[in-house]
Amino acid sequence: MINLQRPCRRLVHAITPVLFAVLLLPRAAFCQPAPPTNSPSNPWLESWSFKHTNTWDTDLGYSPLSYTNLGVSFLSDGTAVVVDDSTNAAWLQYNVWEKDGTTNLTVAVGSVLLWFAPDWSSQSQGGAGPGVWGRLIETGAYTSNANFGWWSWYCDPPGSNIFFSAQDGLGDQTNYLSARISWTSNQFHFVALTYSSTNTALYIDGSLVTNGPGVAIYPSPEVLSNGLWLGSDSTGTNQCHGIISDVSTYNYPLDAGTINGTFVLNEVFYLPEMASMACIIQAPSTPETTPIFDAISGAGDLVANSTNYSGCVTSNNVWITNTTATVTTNGTVISFTIAGGSPGLAYDVFATPALTQPLTNGIWTWMGQGYQCVNYSLQALTNSAVFLLLGTPQDSDNDGLTDAYKLLVLHMSTNNPDVSGDGMLNGWKVLWGMNPLTNNTALPSQRANYVYDGTGRLESLSGTNAEIFNFDAEGSITNDLP
Repeated sequence: MINLQRPCRRLVHAITPVLFAVLLLPRAAFCQPAPPTNSPSNPWLESWSFKHTNTWDTDLGYSPLSYTNLGVSFLSDGTAVVVDDSTNAAWLQYNVWEKDGTTNLTVAVGSVLLWFAPDWSSQSQGGAGPGVWGRLIETGAYTSNANFGWWSWYCDPPGSNIFFSAQDGLGDQTNYLSARISWTSNQFHFVALTYSSTNTALYIDGSLVTNGPGVAIYPSPEVLSNGLWLGSDSTGTNQCHGIISDVSTYNYPLDAGTINGTFVLNEVFYLPEMASMACIIQAPSTPETTPIFDAISGAGDLVANSTNYSGCVTSNNVWITNTTATVTTNGTVISFTIAGGSPGLAYDVFATPALTQPLTNGIWTWMGQGYQCVNYSLQALTNSAVFLLLGTPQDSDNDGLTDAYKLLVLHMSTNNPDVSGDGMLNGWKVLWGMNPLTNNTALPSQRANYVYDGTGRLESLSGTNAEIFNFDAEGSITNDLP
């Protein structure tokens, strides 16, 4: 079974030597992008974002025919369905045709897109695969003599291949295409299938991996009237054993550009699960000593929950793990653990409601500092999307502000301790509530200005210590300086 609150795996993004651990926080109500449409006259048929976890309604509002033993995951771009019960049958069944004439799936020509994260690893990755012929989407039922009718997109038991096959119920069957896969447990992949009378094509993570012959064999309307299944066959035994997210169907083949664009557009929402596959690595946790002066410090909005030094690993890298999201009446509570790093070093936690490219162009808020092996919470979050980023203690110019804070919050240089040029360290100015980009000595209202006469006698004092003087007959000041 997939642990829905499992540690996120290597959730890191090295954008500079000092910033890393970009984490897409799970949330219950994320504004999900609509499925792609590249034909005004032929939009998508149906889509499943699985946001209605009590009823599993489609995005057009159609209820399933039946379902049982399903789970919910927040490890995608919102909610996702988990078809992964090793003890009992599990399935999710919908109509192929709704009573009002709406079609959810076409079998002769069309496209199917979805995100999938297995709870298994392929044999090539040292795993055992799903152990069954795990279905992604299917209608009809496989029979050894092809006497019923079947249309299926599925993986083999070792998790080494993915197939698209069909039977027509008249004794004919075909395997339209197959491709090798080498997947790792709990890592999301974007898979897309297109098919027509002239060609079939399979895409994985935005790239074409194989083609096949055109579709000529498929189930009869009588078989299709029994419905379609997501994540299993009709018996609920040949389960995909994993998480399915953002399914969409079309009645025409999508082109390669649209499929790749859809992958690129949505990839960011699956980065936590795709980190190792995308070769995103941890940035080093440097320096190894605490800065002498730390202007922005303390717990901030972070609430420390617990520590686990026995199970914590000290490392030159540091990352966020053990993430959970809980919806309360006051907002969403996010919990996570800072793992790796060095004992005693404080790591900055930043948050933003939206990612930008590059990340340093975004609007980030400093949430507080945390330490390795400690689990923290952020309480009562009201934004539907929250992204966290972890920064190291590195302060390249020793001005009291970490490089991460300067890049994300202040959007300023990391190698100039006095950006404004007024002789005051950036860190002190931030600590005192001043703008580090402002040259305060150039502002008359923010300095003491002394005026002397021609003989060197003080005549007036203006600015921060403004004063009017009284003089005696000899020109001496008669009142005290402030």
